[in-house]
Amino acid sequence: MNVLVLNCGSSTVKFQVIATDLDMISTNTDQRLARGSLERIGGESIVSLQVGSREKQLSTARLRDARAAVEFIQRWACSPEGPEQIQSVADIHAVGHRVVHGGEHFKHSVTIDETVLRAIEDCIELAPLHNPTNIKGIQAARDVFGTGLPQVAVFDTAFHQTLPECAYLYAIPYQLYRRYRIRRYGFHGTSHRYVAYRYRQLMKIERDETNVITIHLGNGCSIAGIRRGDSIDTSMGLTPLEGLVMGTRSGDIDPAIVDFISVKEGLSAREVETLLNKQSGLLGISGLTNDMRELLAEEKENNDRRAHLAIEVFCYRVRKYIGAFLAATGGADALIFTGGIGENSAEVRQRICNGLDWIGVELDEERNLSARNGFEGDISKPESRFHAFVIPTDEELLIARDTVRCVKGVAQRF
Repeated sequence: MNVLVLNCGSSTVKFQVIATDLDMISTNTDQRLARGSLERIGGESIVSLQVGSREKQLSTARLRDARAAVEFIQRWACSPEGPEQIQSVADIHAVGHRVVHGGEHFKHSVTIDETVLRAIEDCIELAPLHNPTNIKGIQAARDVFGTGLPQVAVFDTAFHQTLPECAYLYAIPYQLYRRYRIRRYGFHGTSHRYVAYRYRQLMKIERDETNVITIHLGNGCSIAGIRRGDSIDTSMGLTPLEGLVMGTRSGDIDPAIVDFISVKEGLSAREVETLLNKQSGLLGISGLTNDMRELLAEEKENNDRRAHLAIEVFCYRVRKYIGAFLAATGGADALIFTGGIGENSAEVRQRICNGLDWIGVELDEERNLSARNGFEGDISKPESRFHAFVIPTDEELLIARDTVRCVKGVAQRF
C-alpha cells in the first residue's frame, strides 16, 4: 500500500509517501517514496519536495489553506516529477494523519469516520492549538481524495493510555478530573513507541521483555518509562508544557509562579501561559536562542555564562527525571536517546550521562561521538553495567504502518 502521511500545523503541512504492507513491516522493507513540507500556508508558501534520495527541490507557491496544500501535494505526487510508483490518485491507497490529542477516547490508532471525527473535536479544549489544525487536514484530505479513501488517525497521546491511575492523576480535587478530565496524558507517544520497538528488534527480545527509559530531546522534550512494553509514566502532562526543559517551554515550575508573574508583570493568566510556552526554556535562560547547537557553539567560542547555564539546567533536568523513572519502572535495562538533540548531540548525551555512573552507565567516547546522522545502536562501553542507545525516531513510518494495520483490521500493539 502507498500511504500518504500528513502532519498538519497552523501554517505548515509536512508529508511523506511511504510504501508499506504487512509483509514489508515484518521485514523492515518499507520504502520512503517521497517527502516534503509546505510552510507559511496562507500566502506565498515555501515548498520543499524530495523524491526518494534525489536532491531536495525548493520553490514557492501561493497556498491559501490546508485544502490548497493537500491539493498541491496530490498534483505533485501524481505528476512526472513525483515518485514513479504514483501515476494517478488511484495509486494512493490510504492517508494517515498525526493527531496530537485523543484524550481518553483513543488507546490505539483508528480508521476515521464521523464518530471518530466528533471525538477528536471533543478533545479540542485539551489541545486548542493542535487538534483544530489536525481536523482541517482530515477534512482537506476528504475533499481532495474523496470519502472513499481510507483515512487513519494516529494519536500522540495513545501510547501513554497505559499509565496507571497513580501516575496520571494530579493531586487536585477528584471531581475536577471527573468533570473536565484533567490528568496527565503525555505526548510524543509515536516517537517513544517507535524507538522502544526498534530497541526490541536490535536486542532480539519480546515485547514483554522491553524495560527501557526513552528520552526524546528536540525543541520539545519528553521522557517515558516503559515496562514490559507499556508506557507506565511520562514527563509531559495535561499539555506538552510540563516536564523537561525544552527549547522555549519551561517544563516543571511551581504553579504559584503563574500568579506571581501575573501580579508583578501585569499579565493575564493566558499571557503568562504564552510566556512559559514560547519565551522560556533554553531561550528564556540563555536570552539568546532555543537552538542547542547555537548554545553549545556560544559556550565553546565565547564562554557565555548564560548559554552554559541553559545547557546545564537542560541536562540536569533530564538526569533528574532518569533517576525518577528508574524508581517508577522498578529499574530498566537501557536508556534510549532520540529526537534532534538526542540523536545528534554527543556533548549533551555525555553531560546527561556524566552524573549516572551510580547506575553503571559508561559511554564509549568514540561511539558516542560517531552517533549522529542516522546512527542506530549502543554507545556504551562493552563492560558498561547499564547501556545507553541512540535510536533515530521515525514517527511517519509508524503512522504509515498503523494506517495499514487499521485498514487491514490487524492489531496494532507492538
